[in-house]
Amino acid sequence: MSEESIVNAVEKVSKSVVNIASVRMMQDQVFRVFPVQGVGSGIIIDDRGHILTNNHVIDETDTLRVTLGDSKQVSAKVVGTDEETDLAVVRAEPLEINSKDPVKFQPVNLGNSEELKVGQIVIAVGNPFGLTGGPTVTAGIISSLNRNVQFENGILELVQTDAAINPGNSGGPLINTKGEVVAINTAKIPYGQGIGFAVPINTVKSILNDLVENGHVTRPWLGINTVKLNPRIASFYRLPLVHGALIVNVEPYSPADNAGLRRGDIIEEIDGNKIESPSQISSYIRKKKVVNDRVTVIVNRYGRVYEVPFQMEAHT
Repeated sequence: MSEESIVNAVEKVSKSVVNIASVRMMQDQVFRVFPVQGVGSGIIIDDRGHILTNNHVIDETDTLRVTLGDSKQVSAKVVGTDEETDLAVVRAEPLEINSKDPVKFQPVNLGNSEELKVGQIVIAVGNPFGLTGGPTVTAGIISSLNRNVQFENGILELVQTDAAINPGNSGGPLINTKGEVVAINTAKIPYGQGIGFAVPINTVKSILNDLVENGHVTRPWLGINTVKLNPRIASFYRLPLVHGALIVNVEPYSPADNAGLRRGDIIEEIDGNKIESPSQISSYIRKKKVVNDRVTVIVNRYGRVYEVPFQMEAHT
């Protein structure tokens, strides 16, 4: 891959990458209020000033200030947030746009993360400190795909890359050599060298409209908590299987509760797809529609196999 292709890719997105500075008010032990500043990055997704970033960049902030690629600054307000994917959308405040020198929002091109391959060259772009002279750029490869990473709000299937993700790069784009955004940088491992993670852009696309239009994401759900079954757990509890997803909790009045699922049931399949881990269930359910969509789960209950149909319900 030539240097020119990387340079061209960066040039395509540089005007769409922004710095997001936040201020949140905190209290100390004696109730004195003081400001805490934070920084992150984001990408412009349309010509109306909507900007995509990480939820943790803007979470619980009191004020937001956006520095655009041409160094112009505008205030912004939060439009929508989603803790599960650590994504959020903010919008540049139109009142600060000077009619004599109007702000022009240049949206990025969103790619297709399903086409990513391990070993593919990718570029992390961010503007962590709002510095003039263009964004901060690092390059690397795709180290792994569909990497299950445990966060506070669940397990995410992320893109792993060795492209350096610097402090403040959260919310910035991971792009391919065509200049298309293929993922959103979201985390790094502080004790690892060259280990960073990004949310696949197809995951972003699936919730982006909800964030912009509704301010939150409406998802179908089953209402169960499961753990990955293995021979050790199966032996300890004398279970009939050593693989699958073991139900450890069923939410009252949830679709799973209404369908009769119980704690201790083992999910073997969902719509004909063999289940080896809980992440497969959550990943599959995320792709379903909320209203009038159905799934069929094969459940093993103490050696007896049941086919359980579900009607999808909305869960925010």
